[in-house]
Amino acid sequence: MKEVLVLYYSRKGAVHALAECIARGIERVPGVAARVRTVPAVSAVCEAMEDSIPEAGPPYVEIADLEACIGLALGSPTRFGNMAAPMKYFLDGTVGPWVNGALVGKPACVFTSSGSLHGGQESTLLSMMLPLMHHGMVLLGLPFTERALSNTRSGGTPYGVSHVSGHDGDPQLSAEEKHLALVQGERLARAALALEAAR
Repeated sequence: MKEVLVLYYSRKGAVHALAECIARGIERVPGVAARVRTVPAVSAVCEAMEDSIPEAGPPYVEIADLEACIGLALGSPTRFGNMAAPMKYFLDGTVGPWVNGALVGKPACVFTSSGSLHGGQESTLLSMMLPLMHHGMVLLGLPFTERALSNTRSGGTPYGVSHVSGHDGDPQLSAEEKHLALVQGERLARAALALEAAR
């Protein structure tokens, strides 16, 4: 069974909810399984360390997870129009796979959540695309043939699925956000199989 990595950081649960929907979309495609992983929080105190096993949720990602996947869905909450520090910290440590070309030619997509509709979702998605481009990955967005993308009053962009949590950080996804996350996961899995077969 081929695996697509769903890697995310979530503080209040919204990005986690998107990750779960994307994973379900991936697993709609026969022959593909989702491997869901997260990254530990970072501390302003350099000596502080997270436990090696999280208290709840998926395991922390390892470089081997990246190398083994046939595709990647990368998610982070929006932090001033950029990805959150824990995700950036992890990506900054992926020099080994970059040197080895472990991700070259594999498809990737990105997803995010913000507190407001104009909270920097698209720039956050673009910020996550940059390191993936350096890794030589093939980036997938959401085409406007997905009608929910044009009809949504909440999250959703052509750069990747998104969620608007509001100022209270509500992780409950709208119907359109759920649909777009499922579609994005399925689209990623199909592209991953096609590109894997072409290698």
